[in-house]
Amino acid sequence: MNNSMKNNKIIELEMGGGGKKSEELIGNIRNILSVKGKWQNTKDDGAVFELFASRTRATNAGHTNFNSKSFSKLVFTTDAFIVDPLFFPGGDIGKIAICGTLNDLAVMGAKPIGISLSLVIEEGFTQADLEKIIQSINKISKITGVPIVTGDTKVTEKGKIDKIEITISGVGLASKIISNDGAKVGDDIIVSGDLGEHAVALLAKRFNYQTKIKSDCQPLIDEIQSVSKYLTSCKDPTRGGMAAVLNEMSQKSKTKFVLEEKTLSYKKETVAISELLGIDVFSFPSEGRFVATVPKKYSKKVIKILQKFNKSAKIIGWVGRSASSADKGGGVWLKTKIGSIKRIETPRGKLIPRIC
Repeated sequence: MNNSMKNNKIIELEMGGGGKKSEELIGNIRNILSVKGKWQNTKDDGAVFELFASRTRATNAGHTNFNSKSFSKLVFTTDAFIVDPLFFPGGDIGKIAICGTLNDLAVMGAKPIGISLSLVIEEGFTQADLEKIIQSINKISKITGVPIVTGDTKVTEKGKIDKIEITISGVGLASKIISNDGAKVGDDIIVSGDLGEHAVALLAKRFNYQTKIKSDCQPLIDEIQSVSKYLTSCKDPTRGGMAAVLNEMSQKSKTKFVLEEKTLSYKKETVAISELLGIDVFSFPSEGRFVATVPKKYSKKVIKILQKFNKSAKIIGWVGRSASSADKGGGVWLKTKIGSIKRIETPRGKLIPRIC
């Protein structure tokens, strides 16, 4: 098949869901972009640039909790948000946008120092709703001490987009990068709290279900910084949920991830709603949680620290060896309560559109 025939293919909705189709789409885009520069970790949540000229001091660089420790790496990330509904229990598109970008920096071990804010607004959108969204962004900016330092705003004709789209980019400083490919055989797998609650809150609002669950959307900077020195890999389970994230971490580290069903961190209501909708709970995204691998000798200490932030933090499994050194990772496996083993695949097909 020649390139012109390939170009006749159309973009499908499932290509944005965080599963196999998303991987293929992103891979095709990356293949066209030929200029790489000196940036590293470009397949991670953010790209890393070594600050060769000098070790940048982070004091007063934008984050109120910075001390005078030297940082030698710049981390850069960007994310776009098209959420439906715009407002949901526990948050709105503004909160999820700023938290999502800050968390992409945090899971790499970076302390955010500044972000951009770009808005595309549909003609007819109410100023009252816009102000609510901006207030949500400002609230997280104040809590974290990370300023919005630049941005862009466009207004387009009615019907060209659906209400509002937000893109936020961010930069942070780090002394040590936590990559998503660093899991080691023998590590424990941990989560920072109950999973999938963002999906439940947003879907309940979308389909008029009654639920007490609120979105888990929140910044993770302080949580991750408190344990970052112990982590061998880290990622936030957003699009595609735990199924997508753990398979990516397994593949990149060429290891096998084994989860214990009896220790999994999903509320009963989350599981019930996933079954009601016919959606695998492992594909439910979270917007204020992270999953990480930790050497076994440190895992209990890490959980004790994380439980100061969220009592639901726990160990959910371990990292094993792939069956073959030629394996591209041994995959993700679930040990059920009755002792059987089943594989958790990277999500395929149409997942949950416009959830983050």
